[in-house]
Amino acid sequence: MAKDAPVERMKRKDYEKELEKLQVELCHLQEWVRAQKLKVIIIFEGRDAAGKGGTIKALTEKVSPRVFRVCALPAPSDRQKSQLFLQRYIEQFPAGGEIVIFDRSWYNRAGVEYVMGFCSPTEHKRFLELCPLVEKFAVDAGIVLIKLWLEVGMEEQELRFKARIEDPLRQWKLSPMDTESFGRWYDYSRARDMMFEATDTKHAPWRLIRSDDKRRARLNVISHILRTIPYKEVKREKVKLPPRSHKGRYNDQASLRGLKFVEERY
Repeated sequence: MAKDAPVERMKRKDYEKELEKLQVELCHLQEWVRAQKLKVIIIFEGRDAAGKGGTIKALTEKVSPRVFRVCALPAPSDRQKSQLFLQRYIEQFPAGGEIVIFDRSWYNRAGVEYVMGFCSPTEHKRFLELCPLVEKFAVDAGIVLIKLWLEVGMEEQELRFKARIEDPLRQWKLSPMDTESFGRWYDYSRARDMMFEATDTKHAPWRLIRSDDKRRARLNVISHILRTIPYKEVKREKVKLPPRSHKGRYNDQASLRGLKFVEERY
C-alpha cells in the first residue's frame, strides 16, 4: 500500500469486537478512579462533524454516569457573560472519583468565538496567554488532564454535513453555526493552529486523532485514555442475592387489575 493511500474503513463486526474489549477495560478504569479518588478531565475538541458525540457515546455507554460525567454547557447566560470567562467551566471540574468529559470546553474561545467574532481579538489573545497557566494550576492540584482534538478531512466533513441534511434522525445535529463554519474552513484552520501553538504544553499536551473513519477514531481515543491513566483491576467481592422474604405475601399482580397499561403494539 502506498504511504498516502487511504486506510480501508473498519468493518462493523471488527469494530464491535474491539470496542467490547475496550469497554470492559473502561469499567476496570472506572473502579480504579473511584477507589483511588482520582480527578480526571477529558476535553473533546475538533472540527464540526468530526465525530465527538459518537466517540463520547462509545466511551460512556457501558460505564456509570456517576463516575463518567459528560458536560456540554449551553451558551452562557447574561450573568455568566459578566463572570470570568473560565468560571463556569471550573465549576464543573471533578471531585475525587470523577471523570468529567467536556463535549466542547473553554477552547470555544480559541475556536468558534474567535472565528465568528463573539469575542474581541484582545479577549482571544488574553485567553491564549492565560489558558496554559490555568491548566497548570489544575494539573498541579492533582487533576489528570487529557486534551483530544478530532481532525476530520474537508471532503469527509462535507459528506457528513450532506448526510445530516438528508437524514431526519440527524438533522438536529446541523445548526446554523455548523453551516456557517462549513464556509470558513481555513479560518478555523488558522484558529486551530494558533490554539495549538499557545496551549500545546508539556503539562497539558494536545493529542490529535484522525477521524475520517469514525470507528477507528473511537477505538484509538478510548485506547489512548486507557494508556494515559495508569490503573489496576480492583478486586470486588462476588455479589450474592439474598433470599426473598415472603413475610406479608399477597397477590401483587391482582392489585394492578383495572389500571391502564401502555398499549402493546409490539
